[in-house]
Amino acid sequence: MDLEAVRTFVAVAEAGQFQKAATDLSITQQAVSKRIAALERTLGVRLFTRAPRGAEPTIDGQAFLPHARELLRVEGRAIASVRPGHRPLRVDVIASRSAQSGLMRGFHRAHPEIDLDVMMLFDIETAVTAIRSGTIDASFRAVAAPGRPLPEDIESIRVLDEPLQLLTGPRHALAGARSVTLAQLTGHRIWMPGIAPGTEWGAYYDDLVAEFGLTIEATGPNFGSDVLLDTIADTPALATFMGEPTRLVWPAGHDLRRIPVIDPTPVYPHSLLWHRDNPHPALATLRTHLAATTADHDATGTWRPGWVTPR
Repeated sequence: MDLEAVRTFVAVAEAGQFQKAATDLSITQQAVSKRIAALERTLGVRLFTRAPRGAEPTIDGQAFLPHARELLRVEGRAIASVRPGHRPLRVDVIASRSAQSGLMRGFHRAHPEIDLDVMMLFDIETAVTAIRSGTIDASFRAVAAPGRPLPEDIESIRVLDEPLQLLTGPRHALAGARSVTLAQLTGHRIWMPGIAPGTEWGAYYDDLVAEFGLTIEATGPNFGSDVLLDTIADTPALATFMGEPTRLVWPAGHDLRRIPVIDPTPVYPHSLLWHRDNPHPALATLRTHLAATTADHDATGTWRPGWVTPR
C-alpha cells in the first residue's frame, strides 16, 4: 500500500476538501485526485463522496480512517527507530561485572537523558563486524591483538588502564601480604578459566606469562564468577587475577583477599572502538565523557603488552 496515498487520504478526510488537502501537502489538486483514485483501486472501495461543502468519507472511508492514521503513526515510529539520536546508543562491554560496565554506569549517571542498550559480545572480530554493520555503535576492547590490526574504517581511543590485583583465599601462602611483586608470583598457580585462545585477553595473558614466567592455568569450563570465587576460597594452592575496578560479591565466610600487584603493576588496557562514519550524536558525548573521567595511560611502574598501542 502506498503510504503517500494513505497520507493524502487522511489529509482530505481532515480538511474536507481536495483543494485544501493539496495546499496542506504542497502538491496539486490533480495529484491529490490521482492518489485517492489509486488508493480506491487498491482497496476496491470508494473512499469519498462529493458534497456541497467538499468531500466527505463514505462508510468505507470512515471505517478505513482510524487504520490509515495508525499506518502513518507506525511509519513515524519506524523512521524514528533508526534516525541518529532517536534510538538508544548500543555499546558492547564484554561482561556485566567488568570495568567497562563500570565506565558505562558512570556515563549513565552523568547523562541519564541518553538511552542506552548495553550488550555483551565475545571476541573482537565479532565486535568489529557488529560495529561495521551498525548492529552496535561502540565496543570496549584491547587494541589491538598481535597481527590483527583494526580495519581502516574503525577508530579507537584508549580509555582505561585497569590494574590487576591478586585474589586469594585465606589459606593461600600470599594471603597476608599487603602487596606482591610479579617476581613473587613465580611458581604460584593462577587459575583463570575462560581465557580463550585467539582472543585479545588470551594474547594479553600469553604475553604476561612469557615476560614474567608466571603459571596461568585456564583449565576446566568457565562456570562464572561464583564458582571461581568458591574455588579460590576453598583451594589454598590457587589464586586468580582480578581487575581493581571489578566489583564482585562473595559470602563473608570466604574471607577472600585482594592484593595489589607491583613492580610492575600489570594493567589491562581498554579502548573504545567505533566506526568513523557513525552519526549517532550520543557517541561523541560518550567519547568526551570517557576522555574527561579516565586516568592517564602508561603510568610509571605499570606493564602492558607492546602491541597495545592506540591509533
